[in-house]
Amino acid sequence: MFRSRALAGAATFILLAGCSGGDSGIPPSGGYTVGDEPLAVRAGANVLASGGSATDAAAAMYFTLAVTYPVAAGLGGGGLCVVHDAASGRNEEFDFLPRDASGGGAYAVPGNVSGFALMQSVYGRLPWQRVVAPGESYAATGFPISAALAARLTPAENVVRLDASLAAEFMDESGHVKQAGAIVSNPDLGRTLTQVRTQGPDGFYKGRVAGQIIGYSSSQSGAVGGGDLAAYQASRGTPQVIQVGDQVAYLAPARTGAGAFAGSLLSTLSGSNGALAAGESSNSAVGSAVKRALDQYGVKSLPQDLGATGFAAVDASGQAVACAVTMNGPFGSGHTAQGTGVTLAGSPSAGQAGLAAAFLTPIVATDGNGGSVTLAGAGAGGPNGTASIAYALVKLASGASLSQPGDLRSTGMAPYDTVNVIACQSGTCAALPDPAAHGYGAAAGDVASGN
Repeated sequence: MFRSRALAGAATFILLAGCSGGDSGIPPSGGYTVGDEPLAVRAGANVLASGGSATDAAAAMYFTLAVTYPVAAGLGGGGLCVVHDAASGRNEEFDFLPRDASGGGAYAVPGNVSGFALMQSVYGRLPWQRVVAPGESYAATGFPISAALAARLTPAENVVRLDASLAAEFMDESGHVKQAGAIVSNPDLGRTLTQVRTQGPDGFYKGRVAGQIIGYSSSQSGAVGGGDLAAYQASRGTPQVIQVGDQVAYLAPARTGAGAFAGSLLSTLSGSNGALAAGESSNSAVGSAVKRALDQYGVKSLPQDLGATGFAAVDASGQAVACAVTMNGPFGSGHTAQGTGVTLAGSPSAGQAGLAAAFLTPIVATDGNGGSVTLAGAGAGGPNGTASIAYALVKLASGASLSQPGDLRSTGMAPYDTVNVIACQSGTCAALPDPAAHGYGAAAGDVASGN
């Protein structure tokens, strides 16, 4: 049952080939998932194997990450997603970033539950309960700490120690964070997810859970009020579109910090006067473009861990989803609302961690011929994550192979910037986790067959 425990210690990827599934350009395996935390990736692949869409899989991955990777994906955070739906021909972006409370303060108003509920209501095929249940089960019954989570727990030890809920889950008897393989659970979070599963977003933004969050915020001199929670609405709109060679890339719109940064980077790379046109190699061109984009936005230095993660899913119908979420720092504010298991993200206006949203870079790309999906992936955590997803797109546009994790540009010296990609070329798709991290790539067929 816990085969993932053996897989969590190293990056694993899936590559499958076959005949095209209709007009989607995707082999009929049932689809692919990829992300930073193996249990969540497998939860998404299981949803695909059960007939779910890529959006269902992405939502299942998120709600599992909220439990198995709360350092970056807690219910208290927010994020961005991009959807390409081949059946309808629609491309949309969903914005549910954590927002400042109306009264200010150190805690953000959470957006993740609203965002994934909206997206799944539009593009999902399975009942809502099915995508929330895997995370709910892990929270209630326990799960093994993955190598991915363990790598981020150690540097965040002081944050964990100072919060009663986080310490109860992740600290051992010696006063240090638990190691990979240790079984942990969070019953309070499980009960909160039960409310979300049975009542939808109202189970989080209204009623008992909302009251507990408001009460805790007030007791800690916070400013998250009932109006902030009840009024939170994720938004959906038209993504930014940038042509990179023969690839058509869909990403967050320029009105968001993430869209502005990624758009500037890709435009610098691909314009008629861009670095690639000037004959620079792909890697040096990306590096130059990142430096120019950072200079343009006045970013001089960043924390090592901005508390973010990215993931993606593609299904056999050609629907593709890429998402990136953040807590605005590892475990966000480091404060968990008593009785809920919900650690609140840091306010976007509170210090450098608020820059995390600028480096959330979910991208879906299609080819310029039939519009088939060629890439779905996300960079997250910092400029190296954004650079790495841009590099993957540039490689595809140049005709280079993306079939092994090593074909991606490593996030290198930035340990918590990651890139995760599903790349499809010539009838073959590969789910590629970051070669410098502990992520996982899965295929629905692999999960369904028990491989």
